[in-house]
Amino acid sequence: MDYSKRFVVKPGTKVHLSEIDPAFKDQHESQDTAAPEIQKHVDRMAKLQYLLYADGNQSLLVVIQGLDAAGKDGVVRHVFSSMNPQGTSVCCFKQPSKSEAAHDFLWRAHLRAPAKGEVVIFNRSHYEDVLVVRVHKSVPKRVWSKRYELINDFEDMLRKNGTRILKFYLHISPEEQLERFKQRLDDPSRQWKISESDYSERELWPKYIRAFEEAITRTSTKHAPWFVIPANHKWFRNLVISNIISETLDDMDLKLPPTQVDIADIRRKYHAAAKQAHRVKNEASAN
Repeated sequence: MDYSKRFVVKPGTKVHLSEIDPAFKDQHESQDTAAPEIQKHVDRMAKLQYLLYADGNQSLLVVIQGLDAAGKDGVVRHVFSSMNPQGTSVCCFKQPSKSEAAHDFLWRAHLRAPAKGEVVIFNRSHYEDVLVVRVHKSVPKRVWSKRYELINDFEDMLRKNGTRILKFYLHISPEEQLERFKQRLDDPSRQWKISESDYSERELWPKYIRAFEEAITRTSTKHAPWFVIPANHKWFRNLVISNIISETLDDMDLKLPPTQVDIADIRRKYHAAAKQAHRVKNEASAN
């Protein structure tokens, strides 16, 4: 199955999350059958990231959004496990600081956008400013409703500067979320993740779904598409996302840059240096 086509939200189409099965897992029955494919994609991502860094003309921005316990941290931990930290960074967008709030809502996102040759993951993102603020009515509708076009313009500007953008909504069911909350309660090593807001935010589920549906519908564009990823099965989530990212990197036509030195001359210098090192080593052994 072509996952990029299967799960992309085509520009101009309206998203109805209730019509998408969060437990979908294609032909795979378990993580065991999917694991080799996931590893293949993850390894491919590592090789292509090297080319992205060497090429130095493009970059990749990955946006991950979802409700509490949807698996955003898990995607970062597993899908990007093979990538070189020197060319990869993760930005977590929480409640704006006093300095961030004093600027326009896209300011902090632009500060963290990838430079050429980099991969940047937004764990939550600038979309919080049309999601949380809408649900909690922290800014009036006349303010947040204008932000969709500003976001589209911002992402288009990044595209024109050589940045590919992939946006993933991790789609889980209310039942799966509650089960993951229970796992946190039952596992002492994960209880630090528990928050009172987990349950207060859960009560707002319908409002969040409506906010996500409108945000995805209005901002899925050809140059910055949204993908709705069935995420009840963590391994299937990782399979789909790693597949889409590796395909996207492959599609960027990344190439090693031309050599800037005279290779024949450098090779001569190398052999001369190697002979000198061998001579010094022999002299040292003789003494």
